[in-house]
Amino acid sequence: MNESLHQKLEKVTVDQFQRDLIDWYEREKRDLPWRKSQDPYRVWVSEIMLQQTRVDTVIPYYQRFMEKFPTIEALANADEDDVLKAWEGLGYYSRARNLQAAVREVHESYNGVVPDNPKELGKLKGIGPYTKGAILSIAYNIPEPAVDGNVMRVLSRILSIWDDIAKPKTRKVFEEAVYYLISKEHPSSFNQALMELGAMVCTPTSPSCLLCPVREHCAAFSEGVQAELPVKTKAKANKKVQMAAVVLKKEDRYYIHKRPSKGLLANLWEFPNCETHPGIVTQKQQLAQFLQSEYKMDVQINELVGTIEHVFSHLTWHISVFVGVVIDDSNMEHLQSVTEQELENFAFPVSHQKIMQLAKEHQLG
Repeated sequence: MNESLHQKLEKVTVDQFQRDLIDWYEREKRDLPWRKSQDPYRVWVSEIMLQQTRVDTVIPYYQRFMEKFPTIEALANADEDDVLKAWEGLGYYSRARNLQAAVREVHESYNGVVPDNPKELGKLKGIGPYTKGAILSIAYNIPEPAVDGNVMRVLSRILSIWDDIAKPKTRKVFEEAVYYLISKEHPSSFNQALMELGAMVCTPTSPSCLLCPVREHCAAFSEGVQAELPVKTKAKANKKVQMAAVVLKKEDRYYIHKRPSKGLLANLWEFPNCETHPGIVTQKQQLAQFLQSEYKMDVQINELVGTIEHVFSHLTWHISVFVGVVIDDSNMEHLQSVTEQELENFAFPVSHQKIMQLAKEHQLG
């Protein structure tokens, strides 16, 4: 163990820290649907959904998902399009695909029982060190660290750790700290309490130190440096991409496209679109050329009905949205025509749900 970390940990009265933290959690914890059961499958689904997503956003998705796929067997046997439809709007769709792939492996290789062995659990698709620790500790009461951004923020302040939490190697420092501090009797409550503290009290900005149940153990509070921790270098600049999309109709039918099975928003459905570039050729002309070359479609693109901005972690789409009519689709390739009612069965990313909304508003207007 890193010597300076060891010295910092030795200053903590571990038993009292555990008691103060867990007692607060038992009194103050939020009533969340995934806390009603320690079923490892339910814990697993909730932890995957909560990655990079706010709790309030996740709650209705989690409830609907568990109604639709209440067991490992149900999710293992489900059609991927149904799973993506249930995930529609939650974002980071690779989470859903990896979850289903891993659940199928559990169903086939582990008789439908989520492994309680760290090595076996960690080999499943989409289960990194944090999710592994969360499942083992919350569902199986095994004292394993579950270190996410909340936990790193809390412990960087408690222990006055100045390592950059944006660097992958820093996670090891915090995992060592949790191994030392975790309650062996109540690891489930301990890990959830650390996460809850980070979410509700020890927040990124303006932490509520006077309400904190463990402030007497907090080195940053005693030194008055809680606002300076954790240390986190800024991510790379977000790339901006200009695009054009068109909602095409022929009588009562719409034209949609399935994205590739690899990469961003894999296997989701979308309206025809392309990246555009400034120059002599207008966006509308670039879009028309793309439709002809990519899909062999003869179309009339009408007016611009609005623009949409959609932000990913690494890039931002600025999408100009057009409506248009199909003149000839007899040689059409790679597109599917569906009725408005049938559109409901396909999983679209949020950006393309907004595109459809703009087109409908234009139609009504």
